[in-house]
Amino acid sequence: MEITKQLRGETVELKIQGRVDGYWADHLAAAVDQEIRQGSHNIQLDLSQVAFLSSAGIGTLVRLYKDLKSIQGSFALSNCSRSVLKVLQLSKLEEILVAKVAGVPSTRDAILVEAPTAPRKIERPNAIYEIYALAPEATLDCHQIGEPGLLETCGFNKEHCRTLQFSDSTFAIGLGALGDDFEDCKRRFGEFIVAGGAVAYLPTDGSNVPDFLLAHGASSPEVQVCYGVACHGANQQPFRSLVRFEAKIGVPMTLTSLLESCLDLAESEQIGVVMIAEASGLIGAALRRSPISAADGQSPFEFPRIRDWVSFVAEPAHANRVALVTGIAVRGESNTLAPFIRPFPTTSGAPLAGHFHAAAFSYRPVQRGQIDLKASIKTLFEGQALEGLLHLFTDDRTISGAGDSEFLRGACWIAPISTTTAEGASA
Repeated sequence: MEITKQLRGETVELKIQGRVDGYWADHLAAAVDQEIRQGSHNIQLDLSQVAFLSSAGIGTLVRLYKDLKSIQGSFALSNCSRSVLKVLQLSKLEEILVAKVAGVPSTRDAILVEAPTAPRKIERPNAIYEIYALAPEATLDCHQIGEPGLLETCGFNKEHCRTLQFSDSTFAIGLGALGDDFEDCKRRFGEFIVAGGAVAYLPTDGSNVPDFLLAHGASSPEVQVCYGVACHGANQQPFRSLVRFEAKIGVPMTLTSLLESCLDLAESEQIGVVMIAEASGLIGAALRRSPISAADGQSPFEFPRIRDWVSFVAEPAHANRVALVTGIAVRGESNTLAPFIRPFPTTSGAPLAGHFHAAAFSYRPVQRGQIDLKASIKTLFEGQALEGLLHLFTDDRTISGAGDSEFLRGACWIAPISTTTAEGASA
């Protein structure tokens, strides 16, 4: 099989020569998937030089059509050879897959949605941004939950555990578990993330398999929380802006540079962020053991004991995956949030700190344009495999440091943090 590529406006046309059978269908799928990973969401196949199309090939074409349709992209076939067109007609797929006009994707491949507000576009040296206004006056109240300092000695006990529910307009991160009460969860407490009505956490019982719960109707999942931060707004739309970003020339954006841009765009020194993005790699760590009271009273985070308590990524993890990232970022000083945030090394002058968790999923292209956070999160959890969960940080050691988490493109929902309060998070 030979595949040649040509750009037609925003559409990528791939001209196929050869057979699309059980063997070559995988090669075709890999070529199209590569274009999708590079950000092309409108794809057309010229099949004028295809001599044979098997049922396996048809299955691949239908899968590609569904994948692109699910992200409001388009997929169509043009210039079909006589043998290909006959197979499509017998399969009753001609009306679905074949473009009505050669060279133009069929309009039926597009999902009809309400016309979004035109975005404001900003170009920076390393990325292009599109900013969609959501709720211009929206601000966040950030609730501090528990005592993060107890993590240093693994001093959490029953009296430090809270049973909390988070609405689908609240996002949160911290240490906790899914279960009935402290006794049920005390051997499983690990990093958790909450956004859009979904809760995911990484158990520390040795299974190393992340688990999650989704909200159903008016019912919100309960989380047993040791400590954390939770942000919510006064209205159903808690975010001020949706920021779409795309790295230039395929060079990934670091988490630090993204946070600096989001702070600039929000015109605030404290923001809450929820992001869905295509990741080039994540840098962070996860607890290996539950942070209940250490038997000997010694700190588990001193060398060499730390190796038994924490798993660090030695190199970027979850490459070429989709990540749900949630947290808070602060530029400059913040006495109230200081116990919950850690520095992000930056060369821009003002100190940057934050606290972010990431849930990594099997790859799915992030839909372009203005998208809904709750619907996008539901699609991730219901349609993709949850592969891992990390507390993100920057490893800037000169010799052996793994660097910073990096992303190619995605969507950030942001809003300034206007108030911070201690305790309480049944938002």
